[in-house]
Amino acid sequence: MELKEYLPIIIDAARDAGIEILEVYNSDDFNVEKKGDDSPLTKADRLAHEVIVKKLEEHTDFPILSEEGKDIPYEERKDWEYFWMVDPLDGTKEFIKQNGEFTVNIALIHKNEPILGVVYAPVLDKLYFGGKDLGAYMGENMDPQHKLELIENETDTVRIVASRSHLNDETANYIDKFDNAQTVSMGSSLKFMLIADSEADIYPRFAPTMEWDTAAAHAVLKGLDLEVINMEDDKPLRYNKENLLNPHFLVKR
Repeated sequence: MELKEYLPIIIDAARDAGIEILEVYNSDDFNVEKKGDDSPLTKADRLAHEVIVKKLEEHTDFPILSEEGKDIPYEERKDWEYFWMVDPLDGTKEFIKQNGEFTVNIALIHKNEPILGVVYAPVLDKLYFGGKDLGAYMGENMDPQHKLELIENETDTVRIVASRSHLNDETANYIDKFDNAQTVSMGSSLKFMLIADSEADIYPRFAPTMEWDTAAAHAVLKGLDLEVINMEDDKPLRYNKENLLNPHFLVKR
């Protein structure tokens, strides 16, 4: 099966998850719990996880690593050549605030590298997808009019993505290095999509993220020949590490 033949499967899975999420989002019953690390978990996270896993298991043979799935020991997953990495609801805090800035993230990882991904924002009805050697798109299919192209920023202003929830001293100090910096805020992996949409130039991240927070967006950016760079070694982020916590990273157009 060619890489792009998996696209309809993951797009359908993301849209199906979006339907489940919106049903909870538009109700009064979020059923919010706290996970072990005190981060919130809602009924929507669980329902989205179930619908994505069902779709991926029906149509593919690859194993699945999902934020809301069971912990899979490194010994078991370290030899996976291909696997799906899923964040059924990225931006649970944004979901609870009801600001619409949350996404469904599905990525295909091959040998520690994200090669295919979809990022879907159900409330905004924005669907981004793409991958290595495939290009990046916003829309339903690979029609040329849906293809994303990076538009040069011809102003003197450097547009820097900064999280609403995580603006810490390191990020503030980084922004201060630029004479004409303008911050652009967005929730969840939509921060990466500001770069893909040519609405921002740099995304520095000095706060904790997990691999499933970045994998799908990283794959979409690869379609634009952009990388998510590990600030420690100046190389692209790697996936399926023993510890699934990401290092600090930088995306630069």
